[in-house]
Amino acid sequence: MASASGMQAPPQQFPHHKVKYKKPGQRACNEKNEKGKFCGGHLKRWFYATDVVEQACGDLQKAWGKNAEVYRCEHCKTLYLPNPEDARNLNVAGEGRISQFGLTLPSKDK
Repeated sequence: MASASGMQAPPQQFPHHKVKYKKPGQRACNEKNEKGKFCGGHLKRWFYATDVVEQACGDLQKAWGKNAEVYRCEHCKTLYLPNPEDARNLNVAGEGRISQFGLTLPSKDK
């Protein structure tokens, strides 16, 4: 996805969807409206295969398959693909802190 200059190639666009890449750690939409203001809507994981409106269109399922990782803005509906530089399986709050005392506690068993 990254070219020789270090920039990502633009994602494939669809007639009914605007598609962008998330920046590392991004959780809010950075799309600008017609007045030039940021949308700021939360990006939520979107399961397009179960979306009734998307099933009628079918663009994404044909292009990406059934289980691609896609995020969608809750306000403007812009789609975001995950950034390859972003760490996988990381909590949205971040990595967490190392204990000041250098202790590593085992997890609690139920």
